[in-house]
Amino acid sequence: MRLLRECNAGIQMGVSTIDEVLPKVKAEPLRTALEESRRKHGELGNDTHALLREHGDTGKEPAPMAKAMSWMKTNVMLSVNQKDAVIADLVTDGCNMGVKSLNKYLNQFQAADERSKDIAKRLIALETTLSDEMRPYL
Repeated sequence: MRLLRECNAGIQMGVSTIDEVLPKVKAEPLRTALEESRRKHGELGNDTHALLREHGDTGKEPAPMAKAMSWMKTNVMLSVNQKDAVIADLVTDGCNMGVKSLNKYLNQFQAADERSKDIAKRLIALETTLSDEMRPYL
């Protein structure tokens, strides 16, 4: 359950960040990549919620401090410079933090069931792919 909760919180953070930056994206290929990643995050979020419900759990909200810091960093950086490179940099940083945290949780919660581990691995792959897609815009 703890691994699933962390995945749930990570997915929410990812979707929130994408929602914040999308209105400021100028390059259509970047917009398309972010929209596709948002869609995939949503699908994975649905899978995560279904598994949480099976276990009688409602999930976990992202930590308020982490959410506030992310919002502040995103909005401060974009208020100074709304270039696609700044957006790509913010998204890349978020992906890297997510991958690091998820790998830590996979190691920490080794007793998690295989379906939960699979969701965590799918989320890691999704974050890695999105980070790779940001590179041309950095």
